Amino acid sequence: MMYTRREFGILTLAGLVRPTTSAKATVVRRSFSEGGSPDTTTMAAAADATVNGVRVGVQTYSFRDLPRPPGGDGIDPVIKAMTACGLTECELFSPQAEPQFNAGARGARGSRPPAETQQAREDLRKWRVETPLDHFGAIKKKFDAAGMTVYAYNYSPNASFTDAEIDRGFEMAKALGAGIITASTTLDVAKRIQPFAEKHRMVVAMHGHSKVDDPNEFATPDSFAAAMKMSKYFKVNLDIGHFTAGNFDAISYIREHHADITNLHLKDRKKNQGDNTRWGEGDTPIREVLQLLKKERWPIRAYIEYEYGGPGTPIEEVTKCLDYVKKALA
Repeated sequence: MMYTRREFGILTLAGLVRPTTSAKATVVRRSFSEGGSPDTTTMAAAADATVNGVRVGVQTYSFRDLPRPPGGDGIDPVIKAMTACGLTECELFSPQAEPQFNAGARGARGSRPPAETQQAREDLRKWRVETPLDHFGAIKKKFDAAGMTVYAYNYSPNASFTDAEIDRGFEMAKALGAGIITASTTLDVAKRIQPFAEKHRMVVAMHGHSKVDDPNEFATPDSFAAAMKMSKYFKVNLDIGHFTAGNFDAISYIREHHADITNLHLKDRKKNQGDNTRWGEGDTPIREVLQLLKKERWPIRAYIEYEYGGPGTPIEEVTKCLDYVKKALA
């Protein structure tokens, strides 16, 4: 059974999701600076993540089921998995940089955690605010040593976050060497994030889902537009699978808004809120989107997000997705 990132963050901490058992030259990172267009500053020595002109990477949530050391974070398993897949650039899923906590530690998006989970939530809050930034600097060194780049830190404030936690997320991202933050959040919480994005002068790219009937969710073109009106530092992390499931046209949206899109999440879903499928079996125009990026040379990264229930290990399934990308860009 597969879970979304929002579900996984709670269920794995509750012990309801168990882990299943189961890259090397110069990377040029294009980052959004000063809330404007991407630049082409060379940020780190790592392997070339470009496939025929398109920068390809992975949302490390794809490796959520890999076991981690008891009480430790998930960084080493992620790096090993990326190496096995031949991937060298990522959007780092924040729970993998944090130790495991008890049920409810992360809180539900849009609500406060119930009383019985409050202590776990406070433990995580304390860890986030008080853990020295050297912890994240050490993670950066691990990725650097492996010839890998953390382009984005996927840190997703919800209503349970204090201002101190939101602020700390920007400091974590900088310590990791990330160029941007991506966030699965809501319009209400985005209003709270805005002053911190301005303070740190750092882009936050809003990640969309497919809850098109909830005006507080990032799911529609109008919801993304509302965020970008709040701040020049707010951009779009477009999930083309969720966008398709919500019955929107990913190709048209990318053509019109490419200057405001930092990176894509690649997955295949069917229209009308359909299921995640193996790539090529749904309605999402993955191949066409990749060919568009190749043709136009827009500096939009294309990141694999493995979320369907494949028969193989996460490494095997992500490798299949990468092969699909390479064939689409050949």
